[in-house]
Amino acid sequence: MLTLTQIQQILEKENLLREFITPTRWTLTVPFDKNFHKIAYDSREADADTLFFCKGNNFQQRYLEQALEKGLTCYLAEQPYEVAAEAAIIVTDIRKALAVLSMAFYDYPQRKLKLIGITGTKGKTTVAYFTKQILDITTNQKTALLSTLNTTVDGVTFFKSKLTTPESLDLYRMMAEAVENGMTHLIMEVSSQAYKVARVYGLTFDVGVFLNISPDHIGPIEHPTFEDYFYCKRQLVANSRQVILQHEIDHFDLLLELTKQKNIPVITYGNQQADYCVQPLAHPLTFSLTSSADRLTLNGQYEILLAGDFNKENAAAALLASALVGADQKAGQQGLAEALVPGRMNLLLKSNGAHIYVDYAHNYLSMKSLLAFAKEQHPAGALVVITGSTGNKAESRRAGLGQAIGEYANTAILTSDDPNFEDPQKIAAEIQAGIKNPQVDVRFEIDRKKAIQAAIQAAGPNDAIVLAGKGTDQYMTINDENLPYEGDYQLAEKFIAL
Repeated sequence: MLTLTQIQQILEKENLLREFITPTRWTLTVPFDKNFHKIAYDSREADADTLFFCKGNNFQQRYLEQALEKGLTCYLAEQPYEVAAEAAIIVTDIRKALAVLSMAFYDYPQRKLKLIGITGTKGKTTVAYFTKQILDITTNQKTALLSTLNTTVDGVTFFKSKLTTPESLDLYRMMAEAVENGMTHLIMEVSSQAYKVARVYGLTFDVGVFLNISPDHIGPIEHPTFEDYFYCKRQLVANSRQVILQHEIDHFDLLLELTKQKNIPVITYGNQQADYCVQPLAHPLTFSLTSSADRLTLNGQYEILLAGDFNKENAAAALLASALVGADQKAGQQGLAEALVPGRMNLLLKSNGAHIYVDYAHNYLSMKSLLAFAKEQHPAGALVVITGSTGNKAESRRAGLGQAIGEYANTAILTSDDPNFEDPQKIAAEIQAGIKNPQVDVRFEIDRKKAIQAAIQAAGPNDAIVLAGKGTDQYMTINDENLPYEGDYQLAEKFIAL
């Protein structure tokens, strides 16, 4: 519950309150007191007990009118509307107001959990799943997870995520559910948009993990420039009590400077100069972690189930984050040896020896890492890539996908990948424009299933096929509808059996 007086106090503390407006007067103090037993930004959920937030770029007055018809009396907005409401609470920033009032309404659930926030252009989901597996062992499955792929607020039951980082009201509602379910830890992927639109405004993480940074999510409806994207990303560093940084990432010096400016302890991992050195071993799925100080008692050997040296670094980040919130080395070793990540470097073998890699790679950095690994593992064969790119967002990714393909692949079969309202062939043409290597054989097949079947049938013993972008997703987004799709991994299994 929230009272109007509590709302005034919270908004004033954050310098968000402009004024209260009633049909008879404007005032800087509450015109009357009222209890709110619900908060909502969806007019369909509003009633007389609801505090309603008029938020979003597409908000229209008719939504507020619909809520008022259901008995709503008070609303919160950045501007007054010509409607018959008992009171309007006018604020300077609706999204920040939603964040601070949501955490108060749900009784600050973040204070009752150990919070790990993970950001970076690639690897967030892998690190999140690695960390959850380690902490599940440590806490006896009392670890909640909010990831790009799935969400769990009870530690064991998963449902598909709508956003990488939920809207603030939904975020604190889920945190409160996690606390009610007895969870002690929460792992979150934190997107750049979460800071851009204040979904995590006012939230401090116990541990913040910054994995890497490269251009992504740059477009008309996301970030106008790389500088803006990076600025939003690094807000996680500024809002964490302890930070973990990959030592060789771009702009490392700036991130380190930020930790010193904010007086935030930092642990680095990566090469020999880092606090913890990650060293691949002879076995392709093993690595060692070593530190001269080793204050977290993590020196030793580890094994993972995912291919690629970059996943060994992801595993190191998970080990460090888990150790900072209570995990020991034994839990780290067991957790990493058991952790599976949907759509991340899953490997299938054709009977003749051809390798099929299924991965969610969807931008330059992730595609480059994936293809470089596949090329290194299969120097004598052909490297075939089947990919597309999502429609109506992150248009800047397409040239990067083409660049990575041009650097490593022999054949590219461009196809559909959640084209939404865009023409898949137009998207493919933009990817192809980024392929500067004329030696790459580029084809187009709109039917993703047919593209996968043909590539697997044609694959020779030394060849590698990379199915990128969809992973295990069992839908294809077309014209704003999620239509049934068998999934890349499932289709590959099927065609291998044939």
